[in-house]
Amino acid sequence: MDKSQVEDYLARIGAQRPARADLEALIALQRAHLATVPFENLSIHLGEPIVLTEAALLAKLVDRRRGGFCYELNGAFAALLTALGYRVSLLSARVVHEDKAGPPFDHMALRVDLDEPWLVDVGFGRSAEAPLRLNERGEQSDGAGTFQLVEHGDDLDLLMNGGVQYRLDLRPYDLSDFAPTCWWQSTSADSHFSRFLTCSLLTLAGRVTLSGTRLYRTTANGEREQSELTESEALDTYRTVFGISLERLPVLAVSEPPRPQRP
Repeated sequence: MDKSQVEDYLARIGAQRPARADLEALIALQRAHLATVPFENLSIHLGEPIVLTEAALLAKLVDRRRGGFCYELNGAFAALLTALGYRVSLLSARVVHEDKAGPPFDHMALRVDLDEPWLVDVGFGRSAEAPLRLNERGEQSDGAGTFQLVEHGDDLDLLMNGGVQYRLDLRPYDLSDFAPTCWWQSTSADSHFSRFLTCSLLTLAGRVTLSGTRLYRTTANGEREQSELTESEALDTYRTVFGISLERLPVLAVSEPPRPQRP
């Protein structure tokens, strides 16, 4: 990233260039990113390709003012942090659902090395809102909940309020290493991302999420309000709430039940 790209990215998230690449600035940058760049998978349902290169990610998130899912959000944020002087590594994780872990490269998270290593993630939806100490095995709390990193063989399980979110591989990877699984996630009929629509953003009150034409507002204590929108109201909500201008509503890529898996 050159200087102008860094300034454009910082303007996108409403942040000032930090005087130093330290923890205080990292906390502010993570919170700013979560509050301005939506977690969304609209490209999958708009027929848009997802390209994992720094140039493509910056064009989407900064120039087109869109969001993305984990590979895009954390991939772009890693580029920004690196340009600001942070030492950043890309980590692979396997999302855990109903006690079953997904495939390798199922999720991307970041390791940022300061005086100690920190886990940073702006691409998981509802998760930690601030960096987590990667070497700490006790509980760590922030506005989103209580987190804990628990050893699982050579990996680490990230727990939120007692439930496992994902299993973290501590080895560093390149952005290109995530491309095959990103392609599968965005094109396969068996991918969770092909079967649901989401656009979600952290707010001062909690979180706001638009799924198709259904709008959810969740408070910090877990209370949820739900409302059904018309198509025109949904398009207006994308623009006014999430800052995303669309010419048409995305259409669910896959609507049939999941195909049975081979034994």
